[in-house]
Amino acid sequence: MLALNFSHDSNAPLKILCLGSHSDDIEIGCGGSVLRLLSSYANLEFVWVVFSSSKEREREARTSAELFLKGAKQKEIIVKDFRDGFFPFHGSEIKNFFEGLKRVSPDLIFTHNQKDAHQDHRLIAELTWNTFRNHLILEYEIPKYDGDLGQPNFFLSLEQDTYRKKIRYITEAFETQRSKRWFEPETFLALMRLRGMECVSPSGYAEAFYCRKLVL
Repeated sequence: MLALNFSHDSNAPLKILCLGSHSDDIEIGCGGSVLRLLSSYANLEFVWVVFSSSKEREREARTSAELFLKGAKQKEIIVKDFRDGFFPFHGSEIKNFFEGLKRVSPDLIFTHNQKDAHQDHRLIAELTWNTFRNHLILEYEIPKYDGDLGQPNFFLSLEQDTYRKKIRYITEAFETQRSKRWFEPETFLALMRLRGMECVSPSGYAEAFYCRKLVL
């Protein structure tokens, strides 16, 4: 398997845009990869956007983002309050917000999978591609009752310290989710273990993504 690295001026910041419909999506989908990038590159700038929240969930989202982005050179955390489950019915408002994100000009974008079973997730993925047409976009996966996991084609191996830190941060930050039966360390570990097996990760653990356009 061929390992890829970012090719850019080391003196210039690497700009990363993280998009999540709900306040724990980014962390579950690509939290380990964010931590790995931060441990590998010194000059990272993040824009972290959560589209749906209540007051309590916004507090959790900001707390979590601060944990994950500790090592970032620069960070901007944005938490919106679009209604959970109703994104397709507020599409024009969300589209207008995406137009404003063009100012970021990211080198890498983490977003939802276009084939995700959740309607909010699908809309964010669709608008990501509508808005950013010449960028590296990695679509992450979210385990859920719908059983919509597929066959991703892009993997980031995670060391033990990294994937355990991801789980610790998630379980610490999102108090409101602890009562849900699926919101358990075993769920997150199981998916990362499966993806680690598929990419022959040295640690046995990895996060996986759908990369639909890549230029070598």
